[in-house]
Amino acid sequence: MSLAPSPLERLNRARADLRMGLPVVICTADTEALVIAAESLTEPRLAELRALCSRPVLALTGHRAQTLKARAYDGDVARVIIPETAGLSWIEALADPADDLRMPMKGPLQTLREGSADLHRAALRLVKSAQLLPAALIAATPQATALADTHGLTRLDATETETLETRLAPVIAARLPMRLAGMGRLHVFRPDDGGIEHYAIEVGQPDRHAPVLARLHSACFTGDVLGSLKCDCGPQLHAALTAMHDAGSGVLLYLNQEGRGIGLANKMRAYSLQDQGFDTVEANHRLGFEDDERDFRLGAELLRRLGFDVVRLLTNNPAKVAMLENGGITVSERVPLKVGLTDENAAYLATKAAKSGHLL
Repeated sequence: MSLAPSPLERLNRARADLRMGLPVVICTADTEALVIAAESLTEPRLAELRALCSRPVLALTGHRAQTLKARAYDGDVARVIIPETAGLSWIEALADPADDLRMPMKGPLQTLREGSADLHRAALRLVKSAQLLPAALIAATPQATALADTHGLTRLDATETETLETRLAPVIAARLPMRLAGMGRLHVFRPDDGGIEHYAIEVGQPDRHAPVLARLHSACFTGDVLGSLKCDCGPQLHAALTAMHDAGSGVLLYLNQEGRGIGLANKMRAYSLQDQGFDTVEANHRLGFEDDERDFRLGAELLRRLGFDVVRLLTNNPAKVAMLENGGITVSERVPLKVGLTDENAAYLATKAAKSGHLL
């Protein structure tokens, strides 16, 4: 039936449900479970899930487990058994590192080592994609599918949570005069998974038959809008637009992947951890994220959509070059973009060079 949601539409519905504190059902070939994000869990729903499952577990990433000294027998996932006496505050403390230094002793934690962790991995992928803290309560029960049907819960197969290449559709484009770049054209593209739009800004009239000066820029509300001195994002954005103006043309791809793909709320959590003395990568790991959660394949698709296949890429990040080339775009030249060094972001830039391979 064409009115029924597709797997991709159900996936986006599941993300919205988790953000609102609703459980979703995830199934594998031999297990089905109710899954709810630890960040949006409430006491009444915790009690209901406990009534359905005698041994619920909290799925955490390997990075978060390492911080908590919990054994991650599955490598990238730890399945922490929730004690009968543990309440909501205990779960929240394991999910959120905000008080780790004030209350470091949270164990000893018992984790599962038998059985498959496929469902738990799927739950963490889903929670991450909803830009919530990567921690999920899993209540395995043979009643899960029936409960989904009875209560209108979203149901997914575990394989449906796997990261797919997002397809982008053009929405509208219009002329836009810009202070730094002169006359240009702003294109808005909408992803087919129902997520937030991404933008492409053409400066001048770029030649589709020659390498175009291009920049993949990830959204940074704090740097681009507020002029934050903690990063170099705002100066890089302005320098890229100026360089394109000076070159006569260019294309800037503005990807809505705030905080290296973890979202603004989690980025602010990472900033709070940085105030406690952790660097950017350490803060991401304590939260349970990878160093960088962005998907630069979006940039490759945007360039193809606009008719470009060869670029001169404004970047200090070799990963962007590799991801574009893996996406079928030829990078004829990497153009350095070394601007924005301040006393406040010197340590941040040093970490990008030492731990993320940026060429500074």
